[in-house]
Amino acid sequence: MDFSRIRFCQEASSKLGLLKARTGLTPNILSRIGFCLSMNDPSIPNPEIYPPDSDREIDRHVLTGKWDDLFVALIKERCAQDKIKQEEITNQFKAHMNRGVLLLFKRVKKVSDLNYILPLDHRVEL
Repeated sequence: MDFSRIRFCQEASSKLGLLKARTGLTPNILSRIGFCLSMNDPSIPNPEIYPPDSDREIDRHVLTGKWDDLFVALIKERCAQDKIKQEEITNQFKAHMNRGVLLLFKRVKKVSDLNYILPLDHRVEL
């Protein structure tokens, strides 16, 4: 992918701040979890509803960490399944990041709620 930073929409940025306060997790970790939630949603996110209008901008490699290649492969595969053109992959990546944060915010009120996002056979006893 041909970008090095992602700027979040204002709504996702504010939700990341609230999620950090609720869970103690950093925005990059929360964004990774949200991205996975968004990828699990079969609908195609509309990049136009997530304008890059906040001050929150995160370096892509901070956002994806040592799993950058995996995130790139996942979004490429998802775009191929959704029949989205190659030149739209970056916009889809950003849309999944934003949508994922908003999905995560709806589901997580405290850190232990993260356990219920996992399938039953992967949950941890708290």
